[in-house]
Parts: sequence; C-alpha cells; structure tokens
Amino acid sequence: MISLSKRLAALSPSETLVMSQKSNELKAKGIDVINLSVGEPDFFTPDHIKLAAKKAIDENYSFYPPVPGFLELRKAICAKLKSENHLEYSSDQIICSAGAKQAVCNVLLSIINPGDEVIIPAPYWVSYPEMVKLAEGKPVGVFAGIEQDFKITAQQLEAAITSKTKAFIICSPSNPTGSIYSKKELKQFADVLEKYPQIMILSDEIYEHINYTGKHESIAQFESIRDRVVIINGVSKSYAMTGWRIGWIAGPKWIADACNKLQGQYTSGACAVAQKAAEAAYTGEQICVRKMCEAFERRKNLVVDLIRQIPGLKVNDPQGAFYVFPDCSTYIGKSYQGKTINDSAELAMYLLEVGHVASVGGVAFGAPHCIRFSYATSDENLKIAFARIKEALAQLK
Repeated sequence: MISLSKRLAALSPSETLVMSQKSNELKAKGIDVINLSVGEPDFFTPDHIKLAAKKAIDENYSFYPPVPGFLELRKAICAKLKSENHLEYSSDQIICSAGAKQAVCNVLLSIINPGDEVIIPAPYWVSYPEMVKLAEGKPVGVFAGIEQDFKITAQQLEAAITSKTKAFIICSPSNPTGSIYSKKELKQFADVLEKYPQIMILSDEIYEHINYTGKHESIAQFESIRDRVVIINGVSKSYAMTGWRIGWIAGPKWIADACNKLQGQYTSGACAVAQKAAEAAYTGEQICVRKMCEAFERRKNLVVDLIRQIPGLKVNDPQGAFYVFPDCSTYIGKSYQGKTINDSAELAMYLLEVGHVASVGGVAFGAPHCIRFSYATSDENLKIAFARIKEALAQLK
C-alpha cells in the first residue's frame, strides 16, 4: 500500500480553516451561524483596484508572469517601503508570491535544514510551526500570556537561543492577539539578535495598516540587523484582497534570489491580473485603507466592551489586526449535559454547536486557555454573537 509522506504526516490541519468549514456545514443545514473564525476583512476590494484588474484583462495580461513579479509591482512595493517605512530596497530584493503565506514558506524552505530551530513567540499564527516542520526544522515556542499583553521580552528571546537557532519569526501587529511591539521593544530584540549573526529574522507585517497606535514600526529599521531581516507583507488585509493572493518579501538579495529559485520550480509567478490589481492598490488613493482601519478600531472597542460584560472572560485591549484573544481559563473543566470542556478547542466547538458562533480555540495558536474571535463583521452581528456567547457560557456548570 502506498502511504503519504512523513513530511505530510507531521503537519496538523489548519484549525482556522477547519472551524470555517464546520461553520459553513451548519449554515448549509439552515442554522444561523455567525462566523467569527475567519481571518479576513469583510469589506469588498476597493473599486479602483478592481478597475485595474479589469483593465489588465482587457490588455491581455493572460500569459505567464515573471517568477519574482512584474517589475512595475516590485517598484511600487519599493516606493511604498520608502515613503511609509523609510526603508530603501531595490526591485531585485522583492519577490512576489501567491499570498504572504507562501512568502513565509518560501523563506523557511530556503534557509532551514533538518534540525534547525526557529523561535516563534506564542501565541502564534497557526501556520508558522507547521511551515517550520515542513522545512524539517524544529519550532521553538516562547510563551507570553495576557499579563504580558501577549508579547515576549528580549530576555525571553535570548534565553531561547541555542547553537541550533536559525531563525526568529515576529508578527506585529499579531495574529491571533492584536498585540503590537513598540519601537523600544523591537530595539531590544535587535540588540539581542545583533549578538547572533547566524539568526535570520522574519518580520510578518501583513497587518501593518490595521494599527490603532498611529504608526507602524518594523524591526528592519535597525541597521545592526537589517541585512538579516526579511519583511513579509501583502495586500490581503490592508486592501481587502484576501482572494487575490498577492504577498511579497523584501530582504537581502541572496534571500530574494533563493526564493526566486525555489518559487520558479513549484508555483512560478503569482497571478498576472492580481499583480496588476496589487500595483493599483499601492499606487492609488489610500483613503480606503484608513477608512477600513477606522471601522476595525470602532468594532474592536465594541467587542472589548462586550467581552468585559461576560463573567469569566479576561480580555486585553488589542492595538491592531482584527482579533481579540480572551483568556477563557474559567470555563476549562466545566461541563454541559455531561460533557466536560477540556481545552479552548473544545470550548470553541461548544460555542459553535450550542451558541451558533464560530471561533477558533487557542490550542492551535499555542495558547490552550485562550480563544480567538475575529471582529471582521458588522456591529450588529457582533452584538448578536456576543449575546449568544454570553448565554452559552452561562450554561456551563
């Protein structure tokens, strides 16, 4: 009998996609489910971006695009990095991919050898450790709880470094917590990493523009480590373009060359029409980005207030992204109709089946006592959803 590879067997299913699928299955049965599990904006792609895509179709952008992306898009990304982040990159340091997820995976597959360790602050995005395992590396989680605002310290980072450490992944603003590292905190990381020249730094900045602090800070700004930082970003979150699948890296040319070589052998260039749409996103009017951020901040304030009215849930005040990640420890060990809730994954399933609200348990994020709710939906849906959650939790004994 032919078996699947050990590489695949080592991977866990994406818990976020699993919950979204279960939610859709209940909806197909006619059950009114409010989905707070999905990590994508609920807004439509702005019109000027869609018009650019239509124009690209009319102009016959239907052939294979260059593996690293169209030069015009890479130049637009460089211009964005210079104007918004005050960082200088050349177009040959940019590689465009089919989403930021592929961009992260490209880098890890390019640098990780079997047994190499990758430090990942926890709570983390569900795919980081799985990608490290795919590259035959070892994910090393470093945990920070709600009392630390879910942010690890420079001391914790240095304590996790060994002779096998090859990379450090940082996500700010964070999925799943919405926490943001300040310039001071990033500088403390940079001061530690300066002492370890063998460590690459992957800075996932996909939620850059969903930021309620007023200014995004990138760890790439520090010259002492700049030549080892790879920025990962894309258009999915900032421009409501999750389905267009355009992400990119900006990093040292040798990393860009490696990712270009790798990508050329397994996916080639990202969709040509989507690339032209992404170019319009970066070169066009940015008011759409600001309006979406304002809406998300209003919803965040609403959701934090609603959660604080639910006994037993402990929540911080996220500063970015569109998630809240309350500690639900109070409800672990409680029961409903003879069935005990053993962790947050089971609690999320309970809320789906009894409260008809989809969420994602923190187990997959490396935080088994927390649960992730996305507030990328209407104010009305959020009010109804958290009323259901409050009622469902009250039934646990």
